Amino acid sequence: MTASAFITGVSDFALTAAERAFVREARPWGLILFKRNIETPAQVAALVASFREAVGVEAPVLVDQEGGRVQRIGPPHWPSYPAAAVYGTLYERDQTMGLAAARLGARLIAHDLERLGIDIDCLPVADLPVPDADPVIGDRAYGDTPLKVAALARAAAEGLMAGGVLPVLKHLPGHGRAAADSHLKLPVVDASRAELDAADFATFRLLAGLPLGMTAHVVFCAYDPVNPATTSVTIVQDVIRDSIGFKGLLMSDDVSMGALSGSLAERTRAALAAGCDIVLHCNGEFAEMEAVAGVAPVLAGEAAARAAAALSARNAPDAIDEADARLALAAMLAEVRVTDARAS
Repeated sequence: MTASAFITGVSDFALTAAERAFVREARPWGLILFKRNIETPAQVAALVASFREAVGVEAPVLVDQEGGRVQRIGPPHWPSYPAAAVYGTLYERDQTMGLAAARLGARLIAHDLERLGIDIDCLPVADLPVPDADPVIGDRAYGDTPLKVAALARAAAEGLMAGGVLPVLKHLPGHGRAAADSHLKLPVVDASRAELDAADFATFRLLAGLPLGMTAHVVFCAYDPVNPATTSVTIVQDVIRDSIGFKGLLMSDDVSMGALSGSLAERTRAALAAGCDIVLHCNGEFAEMEAVAGVAPVLAGEAAARAAAALSARNAPDAIDEADARLALAAMLAEVRVTDARAS
């Protein structure tokens, strides 16, 4: 069955009759889950299975499970994980240990997700924050230098893939300088091409081989003073594809976010026209879902090839002793707490 070029959210813990019919007819490429969709392990697994049954294929299921402020799956049924900045702190103390911890933390996240049938995690965040930026990225970032962020982001991606879960590189070509939260309004970045190329873009360039990526709803005036990256042909083609060299499946960030303007249909068309392969729509509002589906084309051509290549990178998880792995991660993270205590 041919998929359409969008990923959908749904409204609750189970598909409604209307959502089931929508999924069957509209054939979204994938499903993304949020806290409103998550109650217990059995319930999540059932929701995932029912979506795949309705769409008729083993379609991908995504979640934002970073750790820290952004984790949709958590206590009491699943463990919490540290924010990316914690791994960055450990990396400063001991690079080898920092990388090992980031990899192991992501491997354990994958262990949690894979058992539920979730096979894509919107991680790692490779944004490079600057001091005056909006805190929407903040401790979601691994650090503030390209080599450090890229090294830790790659380790996290490796951990996910070892656990049978695909990573999504975000937010291309960089959200770290944004002085506004793109969930609420459109950020505008005035940095020069030289500044961006040496820092923000350089970080993503080191990670360009990852199988999936997500755009940023951010205007980069040096390249396109009007359109955010998600809907900018210049940013998608000249920066993300050519300068950064990202060849994987490119999805938009959520098109229902406040940074974008126009109707949902207009936003969807603009993102796809700019060169996004797939549009992401998250909020589960049924009228919006229908609007996105109404203009999303069948996934075809190079976009379909990139989607197939991304999904072909899914592997069966390698063996892991969960109890030992959690103890090992806790021991490494304890080093951060010891360091913090000594500093204070």
